Formats: sequence, structure tokens, C-alpha cells
Amino acid sequence: MWNTVNEQISQAMHFDFKYTFKRQLQSANEDMLFEISDGTHTYFVKVAHHSQLERFECEAHSLKLLTQESVFMIPDCITTGSSIEYSFIVLEWLTLDQQPHSMWHSMGNHMARLHQKHQQAMFGFDHDNFVGPTVQPNRWHKKWDVFYAEERIGWQLQLLEEKGIHLVEKEYLISFIKDLLHSHHVEPSLLHGDFWRGNMGFIQNVPCIFDPACYYGDREIDIAMSELFAPLPEAFYLAYNKQYPLSAGYENRKIIYQLYPILNHANIFAGHYLTEAKQQIERLLK
Repeated sequence: MWNTVNEQISQAMHFDFKYTFKRQLQSANEDMLFEISDGTHTYFVKVAHHSQLERFECEAHSLKLLTQESVFMIPDCITTGSSIEYSFIVLEWLTLDQQPHSMWHSMGNHMARLHQKHQQAMFGFDHDNFVGPTVQPNRWHKKWDVFYAEERIGWQLQLLEEKGIHLVEKEYLISFIKDLLHSHHVEPSLLHGDFWRGNMGFIQNVPCIFDPACYYGDREIDIAMSELFAPLPEAFYLAYNKQYPLSAGYENRKIIYQLYPILNHANIFAGHYLTEAKQQIERLLK
């Protein structure tokens, strides 16, 4: 596989690349992560089973779109490819700042600027993609309440039911969420889609985001996600709201929007996330 990686980097970058250094990095999921270098050029490589090539290609598409539409620092995708056994994506190596950061207001400003673009009239995306390892359906819808209830919550509940896990009557919850969101006015924004602290950082004080799961939806999705597992510093939210204030009722909708990543974690990891998903559903239905 690594000969193929060398060859594809060489073709993409228009010089002869052969790595002389390779280091495996820690990974929080099933992907294998590597740093490779020829002494002059360094790249970040994700490696997975051959069947995961589509997921890497979707990631490359989202990164390119965020590069075009945002002012964030976004890692360039050098190439994607596969061998008989493995698939891979090669990304620009970005050295993130390691010290505690004081530029979270800048992260908030950048995200608000991305969300303020409303060039898409519908909710969804040109193709299905992935949030983590999970397929994320993105059929276009005119109505946000229908898109979110069916393509996000309904889909996750279906995946759980296929595993024999029943948390709630699926059609009832879908209808309930549609009713809750029906009167909420939404203009589609391009979303990062998996906006939590592990998928962002700073490079020489410039905000950087990566590992996206892009689609067009309610901007509050990204904000709710950022508050779920490891809330960002207050400076982020103050700057975001100063530039693009959240609509009235966000705190209530946050419960709805955080259910999606909780259900996704329940599908991936099971365990205590199943309990958390059930509790979130009960909280929502009160």
C-alpha cells in the first residue's frame, strides 16, 4: 500500500515523493493514523479497510467545500486511494498550537461568517456522506423539520432497531420532532456537521477545522454539537452571538439537536451512550 501512497502523492504534487520517515499516531477510532515525511515534505495519512474509500472521498469533498466557503484554515487533501486491502486519504500536515489558547473569539467569528452564507435554498447535500463511521443520508428537503426528523433522528433510530435496540416508537418521535421544529424559521447554512473540540484547533493563532461531515442545515446544529461533549470557552459563544445572534428558543432546540450525535455514539459504541440516548429522549418528550 505504501508504494501506492508514494506514487499518488508524487502524481498529485508533481515531484518524486518517497517517504523516509513514518510514525503511527494515536487514534480514537478504527482508522490508523500516520505521519510520513521525505525530510522536506510531511503529510498526514489515514488508513482504513478497502471498503472505506467512499468515506475518505466524502471527507475530501467536504474539506474542499469548506476551503472555498470559509476563512478557516483547512487541511488540503492531497489524494485518496486504495490498494487491495486498504484505503487511504493523504492530507496536508498541519502543526496545531499546543499551548492553551486565547483566540477562541476568532473561532467564533469564523464560524458565524460561515453560517451567515445562505446560498443554498434547500436542506441536505449533493450526496450522502459519513459522520464518523456512520452513513449520513442527505436527501434534499424543502422543510428543515422534515429533513432533521427523518434524515437524522429517524435514520439513527432505524440503525439501532436493525441491531435489535428499541429506545422509542420511531414514527412517534419523528412526528413529535417535526411538530417541535415546524414553526422554527431556518435559512440553510453550510455546516461542519461534527463540530466538537476534537475536530478543531489553531495554527499560529489561526482557527483550523477538520474531519467534517458537511451538509446544509440549521446553523444551531454546529453550536449545539460544540456544547455537548466538551463545551468551548465562553469567548467562542460571545463572539459568535455578537456577529450572528442565535434565535429565540435555541436552548430548547439544543436538546433536539444534541440527540443526533448522542444517538450516533449509541450506534457506534453502545454502552452508556444507549442510556444517555434514552435519557435525552425522555427529556425531550417531557
